[in-house]
Parts: sequence; C-alpha cells; structure tokens
Amino acid sequence: MATFDFSHAVLNWFDQHGRKNLPWQQHISPYRVWVSEVMLQQTQVSTVIPYFERFIAAFPNIQTLAKAKEDDVLHLWTGLGYYARARNLHKMAQIIHQQYANEFPTTQEELQSLPGIGRSTAGAILSLSMQQRAPILDGNVKRVLSRFNAIEGWSGHSKTLTALWQLADELTPQQRVADYTQAMMDLGATLCSRSQPACQRCPLQQHCRAYQTDSVKNYPQGKPRKTIPTRDAFFLILHNEAGEVLLEKRPPQGIWGGLWSLPQHEKKEPLIEQLEHQLQGPIQLIETLPVRRHTFSHFHLNIHPLIASISNAPAQVMADNKRNWHHPQQLTGIGLATPIKALLNSLAALSN
Repeated sequence: MATFDFSHAVLNWFDQHGRKNLPWQQHISPYRVWVSEVMLQQTQVSTVIPYFERFIAAFPNIQTLAKAKEDDVLHLWTGLGYYARARNLHKMAQIIHQQYANEFPTTQEELQSLPGIGRSTAGAILSLSMQQRAPILDGNVKRVLSRFNAIEGWSGHSKTLTALWQLADELTPQQRVADYTQAMMDLGATLCSRSQPACQRCPLQQHCRAYQTDSVKNYPQGKPRKTIPTRDAFFLILHNEAGEVLLEKRPPQGIWGGLWSLPQHEKKEPLIEQLEHQLQGPIQLIETLPVRRHTFSHFHLNIHPLIASISNAPAQVMADNKRNWHHPQQLTGIGLATPIKALLNSLAALSN
C-alpha cells in the first residue's frame, strides 16, 4: 500500500476548493500578509475583511503606518479587540522603517525578535510572501493536525505544542509552500471547523485518526476550565456646559491599553470625589444607568454607568492630553474601548 502523501492531498484540495480571492491574497507583500495575520489572530475572516480593507486604505505601506499617530491606528482597530495587537503593529512598523529601511527581515529569527511576532506569524510571512519553507501553527492548523494525529492535551501545554510543531514541520513540503500554508488555514476554517466539521468532504478523511475512531469532536482538547471572576467598576459619563463628555486615555499596558475611555473606579464616591478635586468644581449626579457586562478572556466586568454634569469646568483638563472633553457625536478619529463606544453611541441615539 502506497504511503499517504499528506501535502499532495492538501494541495489538490486547495487547487479545487481553496480560497484565492481574499483581500490580502491580492498584491501579496510581506506587509499585507503581516497585517492580515495579526488581525486574524483569534478573529474570523468575515470579521477581519472590512477592517483589513479600511486599514490598508489608510496605511497602504510600512512607511505610512510607521508615521501614523497611535490614536489613528487604534481608531481603525476599534471593535477587533486584543488591542495589544494594534500597538505592536505600530511599534513594529516604526522598527522596520527606522532599522530595516522599510524592508521586512527575511529570517525566522529576525522576524520573531520584533514585537508581536511569534513563530507562526513569522512562518506565515515567510511562506506566503517570500516563498520560504516555514511551518505555521495558527488555530485552524492546530485543529487539523490535532484531529489527523489524534494528539492529546491542550495546545497551551508545552508537550502538546511541541508535538504539534514537530508534526507541522514534518508535513510542510519543500515546494508550493505558499499554497500549502494557505491550504492548511483554509482546510481548518472551511471543512475541519470546530463545531460542525465536514469530514465527508475532507481530503484527509481516510487517514485521520480522529475520524477513524469516531472521535473528531474530542479534538483538539480544550483548555482546562476554571471559574472566571467578576469585577465591578463605575464609569462616569460627565458632561460639561457645552455638552461634551470627559474621556481619559488609558495607560499603554493593560486592559484597553492606549484607548480612550470614561473615568472609572471600583467605588462611586471616590470616583466623584477625585474628579471634583481635579476639576475644581462640584459634580451633580443625574442618573444611574442599568449595569452592562463586558467579558474579557480572564474576567467579567460589570459596568455601572453614571451620568453626571459639572459647571464651569476647565477647558484644558490635563496638560499632557491624557484627559480631554469630546463631543459624544464627534468621536471619530480616536481609539475607543468597544463597550464605552457602544454606551456613548446609545446615549447619543437617545438624545436625537
């Protein structure tokens, strides 16, 4: 019996059924591949497409992204989540612009030394845009390989991850590496999906260990469950006499890093007292809105919105521009935390 040629089967399937018209597959360059790969981390293709198109329209190359303001970058990222990705994109663009004369490094080691670039993203850049043989292991590929070899354990465990990388490397061919890389991502996204895999149409079906043992849905094995804690925070929607809302720029690191948000505190009274001291005027609490919940990867946040007003507030709130007044209907051009944007938009809609 002939040995099964994994890459040959995958490439034959790709030639007939693979995706070839995605925006980042046109005018292929390291820059376009890099932006798309970062956006696609933990985000579906259908969600990414309009973001990618807007981002590339605003920043068509590494120079324009490197010279952009962080606020402009974060604004175009608003809604995609995991904002550290956007900040790292901006940082890496500046490094490539300044240290590499706008040319992407051409080795795995150099690429992985840059902010936000892991082994799989580096492999995608090398294989898809430079035709270099470099394995990848994004979520889709992990799922295909986990099922094909019935690999036990959560991929976050080093033993499981090592086994997956070894298999990915062994199966990556020497030829047609760009097509193979795209094919593996497509296979995981379209056939070997998480909840309803289309095994009957899969080119790997007869040699897939999970399929042979009727255990496809058992792979890949998930992260061990743990209880997600819940936190509460009060967010103050403070209006001045001009109808503007006070917004604060969050620190670069941590939740919503670098984005604009509302003043917040775990308790209501300290939040109001601090702002009264800083703005040198009494704050009048007008209304307490219903609680909203936003879930992060590691905790739930209960948002308690408070509407308030202040008279004779200073126009210049902070000398370093970390806190400013903004009209709630003119919030374009700044990066806003998604639940805060939704809250302000809902209030603006009610006032119309």
